[in-house]
Amino acid sequence: MKTISQMLGSRRAIVVTVSPNESVHYALQLMAEHEVGALLVVENGGLVGILSERDYARKVILKGRLSQETRVSEIMVERVVCATAEMSVEEAMAIMTEYQIRHLPVLDGMKDVVGIISMRDLVEETITEQTFVIRQLEHYIAM
Repeated sequence: MKTISQMLGSRRAIVVTVSPNESVHYALQLMAEHEVGALLVVENGGLVGILSERDYARKVILKGRLSQETRVSEIMVERVVCATAEMSVEEAMAIMTEYQIRHLPVLDGMKDVVGIISMRDLVEETITEQTFVIRQLEHYIAM
C-alpha cells in the first residue's frame, strides 16, 4: 500500500490555512471557496490547531453564537493529531479511527505541514488499490 506522501502527490502544495485571530465567518468562507471541510490553524508559521465544519456546528451554531463575532481560536481544536508523510495509508486510517477524526494534517521529517488528508481520501485510495488487486487477480485466473 502507498505511503501518505505518494498518495498526496501533487496535492502537497494545496494546504488551506487560517489565523487563530480570524473570525469563524472568514474561516467558513475559506472552506467554501476551497471546498474543504477543515482548515489548519497556523500562527507564526507553526501549526496551532485545526478547525472543522463539525467544530462550527457544535461550538457556534448549537450554542447560538455568531460566526462574525467568534474567533477561530475560541473553537479550534488545539491538540492536533498528525500523520507523517512516510506513514502508510493503513496507519493513517488506524489513527483517524482511533481518535475519531476526519482530517489529518501531514508533516514531513522537519515537522513542516506538507498536506492534509481526509477519511474520504483514504477510503478512495483503499478502493483504488483493492480494485487494482482484483483486476490483477482476475487477469491471472483468466490466463
